[in-house]
Amino acid sequence: MTASRDRGQAQALAVLVAGAAIIGLAPILVRLADAGPAAVGFWRVAFAMPLLGLMALRTDGGVGRPNRFALLAGLAFACDLGFWHYSIHFTSVANATVLTNLTPVVVTAAAWIFLKQRPAKLFVAAVTLAVAGAWLMAVGRGAHAPGANPPLGDTLALTTALWYALYFLAISAARRSVGAARVMFWSSAASAPLLLVAALVMGENVLPLTLGGWGAVVGLGVMHVAGQGSIAWALGRLPAATASVVVLIQPVVAALLGWLLFSEALGPLQALGGAIALFGVVLSQAASRRPA
Repeated sequence: MTASRDRGQAQALAVLVAGAAIIGLAPILVRLADAGPAAVGFWRVAFAMPLLGLMALRTDGGVGRPNRFALLAGLAFACDLGFWHYSIHFTSVANATVLTNLTPVVVTAAAWIFLKQRPAKLFVAAVTLAVAGAWLMAVGRGAHAPGANPPLGDTLALTTALWYALYFLAISAARRSVGAARVMFWSSAASAPLLLVAALVMGENVLPLTLGGWGAVVGLGVMHVAGQGSIAWALGRLPAATASVVVLIQPVVAALLGWLLFSEALGPLQALGGAIALFGVVLSQAASRRPA
């Protein structure tokens, strides 16, 4: 029984790693899509929904009724995509993705708050490291940082971490009783109209202007199904705090692709700050497994 459970967790971990690596493509495709930031998020979930519906039909017998946690995940994901896509517009791919992935600190802290557990000293030290590293990464390039408004973009990315944490917790709760494809379908169905309204309110260009732009948003839809779908499936078999650490593969992939495609090389202080932030996040998870 134990061996079977270990194999199941190993499989879930492998799927989670693959999903996180796929999601690392997201900021690159967002940059290549020539529509507004919230509009790109709308097209991402809109193109994903038919595929998710087919998957739900095959694995769960259909989309069924909406789950309240799946709908909450959709609300959080709409805010996550909106804030994150704007951060990618204003700052570098690396900054936007690494700062957003301070999520594990938020997830673990939320778990402690809801469980009424006092944080261990090691966790407090880990949070301090993560925040210090994020700050160093954000200011490391100074006036030479890529992006239209790096301070604003970095702030939006940090805010995204809160929404992504809520998304993780809601998906994890929904997966206790609902299949991954069904959860993803309803969370996407909840996200789509919110993102479309946001795009219209912000006066964005909703339709991509070029064939390449359409290709990018279609690619985002496929990536959403493969990447977030894999993460949602794994969250039904792994703790949310553990999963939120593994997805740190995402900023590594995004930073490498940003360097290769957009020449966004990390400066020495940025690289050091990113390493410190990620170390602090991993350390926070080690602290979460120790008594206070």
